[in-house]
Amino acid sequence: MKAVFPGSFDPITCGHLDLIKRASLIFDEIVVLVMTNTNKSGLFSNVERVALIENEVRNIENVAVESRENVLTVQAAKDLQAQVILRGLRSSRDFLYETDIAAINKKLSPGLETLFIPTDKDYGHISSSLIKEVAKFGGNLDGLVPLNVEAALKDKLI
Repeated sequence: MKAVFPGSFDPITCGHLDLIKRASLIFDEIVVLVMTNTNKSGLFSNVERVALIENEVRNIENVAVESRENVLTVQAAKDLQAQVILRGLRSSRDFLYETDIAAINKKLSPGLETLFIPTDKDYGHISSSLIKEVAKFGGNLDGLVPLNVEAALKDKLI
């Protein structure tokens, strides 16, 4: 079974990576999809995001990384012949937001399922937006993002 894990990943965090690693034990194949989020303006280009993610998942055989700009997730999943959209949940707030998206996706593509995986307790407080804020003001990013992402953030922000 193939799953897509869509997101803006600007940047990828340790929470994202934990979810990818855990899901890689469940699915035959996972495609991490770097997508356009119209509600956010990105710090990194899609090419940079793909490279940062690829560096972190290169040793996970059943995980690939692709970029899809200006397309709905359900269309990208269909193009990739995926059966599942994978989403992580950090909180009840995420659950409410994600269930609305899952309902629309189900309406648009009835054969496509959404699977929610709860975030590990060690990563529930992490978001890409908060990471950028911490990085911008020189805060400690240990355990929040991988080292290559930390270096890339410092190059962009400091």
